[in-house]
Amino acid sequence: MLAPTTRLVAAAFVAGLSLSPASAGPALLFDAADGRVLYAEDPDNQWHPASLTKIMTAYLTFGAIKEGKLTLETKITCSEIASLQGPTKVGLPVGSSMTVETALAALIIKSANDVAVMLAEAVAGSHEAFVAQMNATASRLGMTRTRFANANGLPAPEQITTARDLARLSAAVVRDYPEYAHMWSMLDVKVGKRHLRSHNGLLTNYAGADGLKTGFICDSGFNVVASATRDGRKMIAVVLGEPTGGERSVRAANLLEHGFQTHEWKALFAPPTLETMPMAEDAKGPTTIRQIVRSYVCGTGRRRAVAKSKKKGQAVSEQQKAPVKKRARKASAPAASQQ
Repeated sequence: MLAPTTRLVAAAFVAGLSLSPASAGPALLFDAADGRVLYAEDPDNQWHPASLTKIMTAYLTFGAIKEGKLTLETKITCSEIASLQGPTKVGLPVGSSMTVETALAALIIKSANDVAVMLAEAVAGSHEAFVAQMNATASRLGMTRTRFANANGLPAPEQITTARDLARLSAAVVRDYPEYAHMWSMLDVKVGKRHLRSHNGLLTNYAGADGLKTGFICDSGFNVVASATRDGRKMIAVVLGEPTGGERSVRAANLLEHGFQTHEWKALFAPPTLETMPMAEDAKGPTTIRQIVRSYVCGTGRRRAVAKSKKKGQAVSEQQKAPVKKRARKASAPAASQQ
């Protein structure tokens, strides 16, 4: 039997997948230490980020903590605006609160849309002001083809980014806030009786996987920014627009493996960096791949079976209550599940 750490790589070869399958969206692979680009495909084509938006939300929250505006123990409140956000969410009643630390766990693990707005309001005073900060920070980081419209990535026609811009953002998170690295590799979070698991399928199936974030809406397909570290070297892969969560994980694993196996000889040819790689003259604007995505919520896939108790017809209920318990991934072992 194959070890869990090799399953995704083996799946890539068994399926005959290349780094650029016929239906693939934009992708980019780079070395986090120096930004050297080891693979790029349509890196400047605009795409809907979906919940990869939350990488920026976390980045700004980390910054607010550094500046002393918040602490991990600060209680933040669920406003009416936050409560009205669509799934996926924690579902706190208006007026309820949680700590910033719990909120970051819910943001990263569950990809909670209501919590993203709670953090936005805590950092900037209002969701609108936070979005302005997101766009100002994107400009500062050189994310020239990115525009944010909300803090969580829920569908908005004007919310767009590129693989290169997401790579710049991810590099900034890793560089500027290494003290929060463990948050990107957390496996699960327990809220009351609810046990919520990460959507990042690489964490349990790829050696060295340690972050960062998945995302999905019907127009974008299944996206991921995936990182892995081996022998002190961190690779980060950006994968956009896969039709299923499984294909997203396999393509990201294939890219990461390509990076670990080829980085030494590619260094001999002085590959471009995120900053020096030329902008594609034919870079395209945003598109939708709703027609090829396979998902029940998009009307193109089967609904997942609902767990039931032994008593026929009695559904298992889940409660959304604090306190929260978190389990971080150990540095020596990969971890998690999949959206």
